[in-house]
Amino acid sequence: MSSVRRFRHLPHALCALFVFLPGFVSAQSGGMSTGPGQAESKPADGSQAAAAAAQHPPLLDSLKRPITAGGFVSSGPVIFQDISEKAGITHWKHTMGTADKQFILETDGSGVGLIDYDNDGWLDIYFVNGSTFKALDGKEPSPHAALFHNNHDGTFTDVAAKAGVTNDRWGFGVAIADYDNDGWPDIFVANYGKNRLYHNNHNGTFTDVGEKAGITLGNWSAGATWGDYDGDGRLDLFVAGYVHFDRANPPVSGVDGVSLAFCSFRGEPVNCGPHGLKGEPDHLFHNNGDGTFTDVSEKAGVADLPGYYGLTAVFVDINNDGKPDLLVGNDSTPNYLYLNKGDGTFEDVSYASGYALNEAGRETATMGIAVGDFQNNGQLDIYNTTFSDDYKPLYRNEGDANFTDISYQLGIAEVSVPFLGWGDSFIDYDNDGWKDLLTVNGHVYPQVDQHPWGTTWAQRPMLFHNLEGKKFDVVPPVEGTGLAIVIPGRGLAVGDLFNDGKLAAIINVEDQHPVILRNVNADHHHWLELKLVGGPKSPRDAVGATVYLTANQMRQRADVISGGSYISTSDPRAHFGLGDVTTVDSIEVHWPSGKVEKFPPPAAVDRILTLTEGSGQ
Repeated sequence: MSSVRRFRHLPHALCALFVFLPGFVSAQSGGMSTGPGQAESKPADGSQAAAAAAQHPPLLDSLKRPITAGGFVSSGPVIFQDISEKAGITHWKHTMGTADKQFILETDGSGVGLIDYDNDGWLDIYFVNGSTFKALDGKEPSPHAALFHNNHDGTFTDVAAKAGVTNDRWGFGVAIADYDNDGWPDIFVANYGKNRLYHNNHNGTFTDVGEKAGITLGNWSAGATWGDYDGDGRLDLFVAGYVHFDRANPPVSGVDGVSLAFCSFRGEPVNCGPHGLKGEPDHLFHNNGDGTFTDVSEKAGVADLPGYYGLTAVFVDINNDGKPDLLVGNDSTPNYLYLNKGDGTFEDVSYASGYALNEAGRETATMGIAVGDFQNNGQLDIYNTTFSDDYKPLYRNEGDANFTDISYQLGIAEVSVPFLGWGDSFIDYDNDGWKDLLTVNGHVYPQVDQHPWGTTWAQRPMLFHNLEGKKFDVVPPVEGTGLAIVIPGRGLAVGDLFNDGKLAAIINVEDQHPVILRNVNADHHHWLELKLVGGPKSPRDAVGATVYLTANQMRQRADVISGGSYISTSDPRAHFGLGDVTTVDSIEVHWPSGKVEKFPPPAAVDRILTLTEGSGQ
């Protein structure tokens, strides 16, 4: 049992005191402890990287390139191919401020959401766009979001203008779900400025009902997640607040008390924050069932009173009690884990659970959250992407919402240190029944390209292959394939884009065109996907449901989630790799209503099935 979890039943504030004891040195206290076997060091600065463990020496490949943009091999397994141009999506470009990234608002990038908006059985893609200060001032056209309709032939058509979902605001996160239970998925967009809630009109168009719904807020909303926290059958909305960014007084070193220490990286001037800036509060909106929402953040106990820098959030049942709990990944401040008490409130067990900090007792700069059962033991584990100069923690679920950071044990810690991670996902790319791990990466400071620090602005993705829950192997980036692309990646969504049982990766790229990585792995393993439809007492799209499938002498788990990765939304269908077997032994669905239902094994696999609550078929 870790030192953190020994104090599980202490109040949050008392637990926080232990962060400042030996072995629990906080970045905010002016010092940091490091990973196993590393010496403790002092932070080089107070910038966004202040959560990193140390200034690591540069790691270069044989051609003297930083490993973040190199390390390619000439041969090996080919997992993904970049089909972006063939798919017809490269004419759209993401925009996020100016190239020099003077302000933190211009750095974080945007998410991507997978949505079957027209209910034709094929996933479409929604790419959130950023903006510029000139656009906000009406001095140039606003960058548009993209809604790419799936043409069923490997190509996509941007219909955002026709559908009425261009946003035309400074966009960040996207959370997709059917909030009004009408059978059609809707789109929430988190913005700097007012948020939007696009209601699906069932005819290929959407209407922004954000003002009427009461969820617009007004400063910097980052990620969001939908979940029925109170069990009334209606999806509620949680919105993570990041930094309070005042355009009238933008954060510049030496102005309005913004310290130079919070505006430098490795001694070089960069944009200021998030440390030294005011955090934006989080918000939980209760769905009233009439198209409106009520802010219940403080009443529910999830208002983020310390003012941490929230980015990504996920509603998911962490302790297997049938109620959705809440994870919030915070940048350079401790993460939140709120357990659902079942009475409309949450218990903050962030420190007591072991999730607030990493193994060394440090807060991290958490960007993305991947949730999945990588050991096939029925417990949900958590993988967080973090800043460069820091390893990325994988928290193993020990049961009862107790977590242990085991990245070093699994062999995925050191290799991740030079990378600055964003979107992440547990993805069974080879359909062997074991969840692998994919991350997309890219720095926040363009200045890193001007220095021999061993990291780069644009970075390649990383893929880890799951060895039956015991360890992960790094999948090498083969030249000319999807793992060898070098991009400033941000949002990542994963899904069966082509209905072939192979999970693709869809990436929103800062200041560039987006990327679709098609899964072309040579395996011939079998698979099964399940689209869930909730009954009268569950959300219609079954967000919050958990599925257990037994086959090939293993019991897998999949959860229906809206949100996660880095401020993105993946395929809502439960995906299962079956290995070499062609039969399924059992399917058990734990519906959000609390009903547990067993379904007969399908007559055949390698297909997509729809399971409806209460039908038994």
